[in-house]
Amino acid sequence: MSLSHDDVQRIVQSHKSKPEWATAWHVWTVVVPRRTITGRLTWGRVWRRHDGRRWIYKKLLK
Repeated sequence: MSLSHDDVQRIVQSHKSKPEWATAWHVWTVVVPRRTITGRLTWGRVWRRHDGRRWIYKKLLK
């Protein structure tokens, strides 16, 4: 079985490396859609990174 030039190009395009910002974790402030007892919105800080399809969040430990 041999691959045509178009097949090779398609494989190379699909395996390109991610941009630099996509591989780094960023500290991000998020607002949770809940209210506290006093009626204020809940918010917090998390680590955030993009994996190519979606955002991944991790708890920020102090």
